[in-house]
Amino acid sequence: MLNGWLRLAAAGTPLRPTAAHVVSVYYEGAVIKRIEGTVVSFHPLFTADFNLICAGRDPGHIELAAIRNAGAVILPQGCPQPLYQMARENCRHVFPNYDARFRYPGKIGQIRLFRETDTPHPETEIFRNTSDFRTRYPDDGYPAFPVVFKFDWGGEGDTVFLLQTPADLKDLLQHAESCESSGQRGFLLQQYILSGNRSLRVAVIGERSISYWRGHAEEDRFHASVSKGAKVDLTSDPVLKQKAEDLVAGFCRRTQINLAGLDVIFAAQDSRRPPLLLEINYFFGRVGLGGSEAYYRILRKEIRRWLKRVGV
Repeated sequence: MLNGWLRLAAAGTPLRPTAAHVVSVYYEGAVIKRIEGTVVSFHPLFTADFNLICAGRDPGHIELAAIRNAGAVILPQGCPQPLYQMARENCRHVFPNYDARFRYPGKIGQIRLFRETDTPHPETEIFRNTSDFRTRYPDDGYPAFPVVFKFDWGGEGDTVFLLQTPADLKDLLQHAESCESSGQRGFLLQQYILSGNRSLRVAVIGERSISYWRGHAEEDRFHASVSKGAKVDLTSDPVLKQKAEDLVAGFCRRTQINLAGLDVIFAAQDSRRPPLLLEINYFFGRVGLGGSEAYYRILRKEIRRWLKRVGV
């Protein structure tokens, strides 16, 4: 588990390295050789000098000791916030950069981030709860239809709905009220963009980006996620793809996002209109990347490139 850290300078003799030895050495003030440049990995599929798994629990003193003495830390894609905060506060180099993920949580947080970075996106109203909605739309007032309703949580389109009538909205507001009773609150009403039943996914993995269309041939289909039956198209409309990739690249430079799937849409009736950033997915599917094995090969290569760039 502790490849390369084979000698404890305080003891002067080789020991079988274990987490317990690491903790006692750090906390008793001894020095482990080869600390500088050591990489600590919490990712189960990236092997480093020191490999730890921190799943289903908060990090503790073992993780803190390893992070404090690491040159760089590699975190899993599903990294919980306590582990990320510990890494960011105690190590200079951390991959991936999830600052935006935790500073701007949920779909509401993402809209705030788009606004603060002047990133083009569909017009959106944010509601903290159903009372907030009724304050802005009293006396059975409603926004213009059709409109897209998004709960603050969820992914793969499971909490996103295209509403055509006030009755549709009433039903979802009732559902939102029941969610609020269990502690889940917040939703968006977003401008509906006629996009030809497709969106472009731009997967950002380190310094590499891979883009592909996801869409339906049927006109009555709304969701463009593969999990909802959308098909992957790697080659159509290369000019539009490049525009979307340029939008995402600029956004990621401003936010330091380096591992996410970002969804971009175009207005189907006017290709001259600029692309709009729709959503950030920190957990994203891999079908358009060639499957999980292909994704992990890309990820490992990009992590190694990142380590070289930061000098670890």
